[in-house]
Amino acid sequence: MNAETQKEIIRQKYSEIAVKPQNSCCGSSTCNSDDIVDFSENYENLDGYLQDANLGLGCGLPTELAQIQEGDTVVDLGSGAGNDCFIARAIVGESAKVIGVDFTDEMVKKAQQNAEKLGFKNVEFYHGEIESLPLSDEVADVIISNCVLNLVPNKEKAFAETYRILKKGGHFSVSDMVVKSDLPEGLREDASQFAGCVATAIDINEYLGFVKKAGFKNIQIQKSRKLGLPSEILAKYFTPDEIKDFKTEDKGLFSINVYAEK
Repeated sequence: MNAETQKEIIRQKYSEIAVKPQNSCCGSSTCNSDDIVDFSENYENLDGYLQDANLGLGCGLPTELAQIQEGDTVVDLGSGAGNDCFIARAIVGESAKVIGVDFTDEMVKKAQQNAEKLGFKNVEFYHGEIESLPLSDEVADVIISNCVLNLVPNKEKAFAETYRILKKGGHFSVSDMVVKSDLPEGLREDASQFAGCVATAIDINEYLGFVKKAGFKNIQIQKSRKLGLPSEILAKYFTPDEIKDFKTEDKGLFSINVYAEK
């Protein structure tokens, strides 16, 4: 599948979710197995949380570890309906700025409606792709993102753009999905029925290589959480002993939070 086809499929899926929210797991409407780990994390106790803006599409809590300070300008890449932006706004205050960018028109409209409903004047949402962000150089003190960069076909350009819009001395803290050890191709395709992000997740070392190549320094894994897949799917590709190893060893599908500085 070429990059444009991949992006169009993702765009259509997230447009549908924006219009008609689903009980989703990183974009899947079939995440209903008792044996799968819910990829999203609980936002409800965080200041700024808005239920209408939480579509359950993430795999972490990027604001939790982002070291956002009052007065910071924060940019959220793949901002969806605005949930992480509103939480960041509760930290930076009314005089600072929070900017969300999403490549789905319907998501941008939904986020803008949520901001208007809340009466926020310092939270802005723009339509644009992460590989070509509609923002000026060195505009952000902090960049956040929640399970979005792994969906971008050209990750090298995505991290180069992240570097470009970040101020010198600024940093990013993003939640994302990666793979440790190879996953059989059939398993990737099968698992993607349960989680739209699985098929596009890349090896953790390749992921961190893109971060380093963009020029970032002090790269850290702030948090790592293994994600489960249903036993009935694993049984198609592994023996019982291999399934046991897959579930217990440090390999498989992971949600990570990555921090890096410019």
